[in-house]
Amino acid sequence: MNIGYDVIVLGGGPSGSTAGVLLALAGWRVAIVEKAEFPRRKVCGEFISETTWPLLRHLEVAAPLMEIAGPVVRRIGIYSGDAMVTAKLASQTDRIEDGGRAIGREHLDSLLLKRAAEAGAEVWQPFALTSFVETDSGYVCSIRNKRSREERALSSRLIVAAHGSWESGVMPTQDFRRPRHDSDLFGFKAHFFKSTLPQDLMPLLAFPGGYGGMVYSDSGRVSLSCCIRRDRLESCRQQYSHLNAGSAVLAHIESSCMGVLQALSSASVDGAWLSSGPLRTGIHTFGRDGIFTVGNAAAEAHPIVAEGISMAIQSAFLLSEQLNAWRVCGDPDLSNQTFESIRHEYEIAWRDNFSRRIRLAALFAHLFMRPVSSQIATGLLKRFPRLLTEGARWSGKAEPFRRSYQAEAARS
Repeated sequence: MNIGYDVIVLGGGPSGSTAGVLLALAGWRVAIVEKAEFPRRKVCGEFISETTWPLLRHLEVAAPLMEIAGPVVRRIGIYSGDAMVTAKLASQTDRIEDGGRAIGREHLDSLLLKRAAEAGAEVWQPFALTSFVETDSGYVCSIRNKRSREERALSSRLIVAAHGSWESGVMPTQDFRRPRHDSDLFGFKAHFFKSTLPQDLMPLLAFPGGYGGMVYSDSGRVSLSCCIRRDRLESCRQQYSHLNAGSAVLAHIESSCMGVLQALSSASVDGAWLSSGPLRTGIHTFGRDGIFTVGNAAAEAHPIVAEGISMAIQSAFLLSEQLNAWRVCGDPDLSNQTFESIRHEYEIAWRDNFSRRIRLAALFAHLFMRPVSSQIATGLLKRFPRLLTEGARWSGKAEPFRRSYQAEAARS
């Protein structure tokens, strides 16, 4: 059975569901294909910046999310060696209710995908993409239910690729195979109860061979997420051979960060450690022909700046604005030339919002993963804590989301 849509969204995470909501509300016939069953835990820092909450209000999911999200983050810091430096986090407004906060992906993803279905998108879950074929009239995506093995063929002229960035697949935007390197980064994440971390603080964790962060998430839990180089991970597993990989990484962090050791001294881990990787940071692709990318499929910043969720949601807004503006104009042309024009405007808006975050994240990551440069940088931050505030601002924590000029013009 071949079922036709205006657009197929591959991936039901924050970027895919956001695109699904916005396109469905604009009158597109939307299919969202998601292979995982929700709710699901996922390796993620869980922090959503202040600049993204207005977009979540637009999607009509902010209220239920805020009911369960962690406290507003007012301070940032760095835990490196014996140093524990903190500074105020810059804000766009003076309203006490505004600010960034964290929430588990099991809650965020489920609510966003549910909202997409309410907006009119048809959700295929848990369906995995098994083949992808280009035709003269568009694309055919063959999908299979992971439980029942039921198969379907979905066709459309447009594809929004909202998949991850580390698992290869059949899409032309999913060729992530590359040689193994010692510098490959792997992500780890766990939740902890009864931590003594101050509730308004989100510290950066700098340790040899990696970096991480801690923040209060939902249900009174502290989320600790980190990235570590392949070679350092292997040495951790050898040094702490009696522990699993996640616990070995935590032991390495606690031996390098006094602040983490203190914050988790009486804490207990909630569930198992999660891991993923290797991460594929940097700008990837904005697609080709009728295929467009959002979220990590387009690019991935080093998680050191805690902007992954915000970039995913905001990039989906930027692309959806371009597609909806084109639809409003009533142009029936579905040629590749039209798609390239849409992609060009999308890429301009994307780079305007995110290019600096990508560059700064890479700079901060390489700076704080190396013991010597990390020690020098931490010493500087101890003398001038204001640099922490400015660094967070530069990474996008307090900069307004900039819409596309062309999309704004079409709406007006």
